[in-house]
Formats: sequence, C-alpha cells, structure tokens
Amino acid sequence: MKIKEAIVVRIQELCKQQDMKYNQLATRAGVTPSTVYSMMDPSRKDLSVITLKKLLDGLEINMIDFFNCDLFRNLEQEIE
Repeated sequence: MKIKEAIVVRIQELCKQQDMKYNQLATRAGVTPSTVYSMMDPSRKDLSVITLKKLLDGLEINMIDFFNCDLFRNLEQEIE
C-alpha cells in the first residue's frame, strides 16, 4: 500500500468510527465537499498536507495520532 491509499483508508475508518459523512467532514474542515471526494478518488495520486491537516482538524485528531497506526508501518516505496 502506498501513502495516499493508506491516508484515504485511515480517513474512511475515522469517518466510520465517528459516523460522519464526507459532506459533514468537509463542513467541519472548512473545505468544499468536492475537495474531500476528489482526495478520496483512487486515480488522484497527490494530496496537499494543508488539506490533510484541515481534514484532521475536522475529525478532531492530531497528525501524530492519525499516522500512529499499522497502515503506515510497512508502506510501499514511492520511487518508481
């Protein structure tokens, strides 16, 4: 798994845990719903650290706790 895919999976997990729809997350994070849906799109390879931080603020989780999970322990190498 690569970093972008792991981030998407982690956000999906947190939204499910908090019973939060992507539109709600967008509102709480101060971004447009299209920003959230675009980030979740598997064909999009990059995402902004600033956008990620806003989403984490909306989920009320800090970066350390977000990345402190098994999803991020054995990521594939990004260099191709």
